[in-house]
Amino acid sequence: MDKHSLNGQDRQESSQKMPLPHSERSQVVNAQKIGPADPDEEMTVTVLVRRPSIDHLFGEKQVKQLSREEFAGSYGADQEDLKKVESFAKGHHLSVKEVNGAAGTIILSGKTADFNHAFGVQLQRYKHPNFTYRGHSDSIKIPKDLAGIIENVFGLDNRPQARTHFQILRETKNAVQSRQTSKSYTPEQVAQLYSFPTDSKASQQCIGIIELGGGYNPSELNEYFTELGIDAPVVIAVPVNGAGNQPTGDANGADGEVVLDIEVAGAVAPGVKIAVYFASNTDAGFLNAINKAVHDNENKPSVVSISWGSAESNWSEQAMQAMDRAFQDARALGVTICSAAGDRGSSDGVDDGLVHVDFPASSPNNLACGGTRLEGTGAVIADETVWNDGPDSSTGGGVSQYFALPEWQMSAQVPPSANPGAKVGRGVPDVAGNADPETGYRILVDGQRTVIGGTSAVAPLWAGLIALINQDLGRPVGFMNPTLYGGSSRSSLRDITKGNNDSSREANAYDARTGWDACTGMGSPIGTNLAGVFRV
Repeated sequence: MDKHSLNGQDRQESSQKMPLPHSERSQVVNAQKIGPADPDEEMTVTVLVRRPSIDHLFGEKQVKQLSREEFAGSYGADQEDLKKVESFAKGHHLSVKEVNGAAGTIILSGKTADFNHAFGVQLQRYKHPNFTYRGHSDSIKIPKDLAGIIENVFGLDNRPQARTHFQILRETKNAVQSRQTSKSYTPEQVAQLYSFPTDSKASQQCIGIIELGGGYNPSELNEYFTELGIDAPVVIAVPVNGAGNQPTGDANGADGEVVLDIEVAGAVAPGVKIAVYFASNTDAGFLNAINKAVHDNENKPSVVSISWGSAESNWSEQAMQAMDRAFQDARALGVTICSAAGDRGSSDGVDDGLVHVDFPASSPNNLACGGTRLEGTGAVIADETVWNDGPDSSTGGGVSQYFALPEWQMSAQVPPSANPGAKVGRGVPDVAGNADPETGYRILVDGQRTVIGGTSAVAPLWAGLIALINQDLGRPVGFMNPTLYGGSSRSSLRDITKGNNDSSREANAYDARTGWDACTGMGSPIGTNLAGVFRV
């Protein structure tokens, strides 16, 4: 008999447990089970604990932004609840690695066998052509006396959850034609075209950046900013549950994402402090990174940039709920979340003939950032259209299948989803910015001077603008969306009316139009005008 199978005591304990609703997981397409997970492997799991509701904080206009201390004191998890979960963990030979009371999370560490017994699962190993991962198909079970206290458990399944949303400029076979059709910019030049405020530095602001792999070289960052004639920002690597700044030397991989985010944000918001939260590319890692940034009492970012994501259909409902809870926290704290809308058109890279939007951009508590093709010189924009270079190089956008149409978006005439059933939901994106690799950003990464585009560049671009506005106001603007969709902001956004995000995957596309559209949202920024809107 397998020493790790259920014995009599385990069966009795199992009978005293109940399943967490909807905690079963379907496996990744084309993944094959290869056997039980190593029972002695050390692993970590994140437990999400209930907290008081904060729904009443959000009216049509949020009246007051809470300090992190106020939030933790009034809306953090109950200490008795946390102690009960900790006692349960210790009773199963699991260690309490970290407690984030404000976020309501507990990170546990221990052996696979002990997690199997604690949560009533049998973890297996699965092999996909591109990766292997640990997972389960059965529901997670918790003690009956913790029902209602434990809301969810993340990390038992450690499949790669998200992908980057950047695109490196690649010359076509006709190199001469490629050079003629492309025009790259420094981030500063893009900021100038978008009329970013230039009368102050963001020296009292911190931008948080979420990264799920890769890293940066501090000396290379200094070299890049010196060449631009800008003081290099203070960049701090914040490890999340053991992950950290680990450059791979591959500019085409996660390093390209990390460095793009830092160099764009640091260049368009001179003097800003940048805190980079490094986590593992799992749903648990992503959740922990967001909670770490939002509730960071040391670095206190006023805006967070996220350039990783995946189609809503690739997420569990529980993971989207948990992350959206963290985004609601950010909203209550006055922290703006900027999320890239994706780089694979209306299908978001899912080859099923349907349209999809990217999460976390689809969260109604985020500022979703779509992509354009920008052409101009100096401070004059000659043309700006929807970014669409084909099925795997075009802006994401559409209508959420999961999140309802928010009240502040009801006047935007968001169309029903192009999918069968024509669901009415949250429209993505909210705003846009330069993303076409052919009009991309000149970046230095892993010793290579290259040009990168993608909506990955738009999220830190907007984060930099928001940091400048926060500096000017002397306070964070926080959740911007209700204001951006109001009549007073029309002169602060450049309406993009040409193009579509056709993915050429037999899925329907969305067209640009006057006003909001599912390609570029309300448009690209006119920075000084936008600052004036919030100054009133």
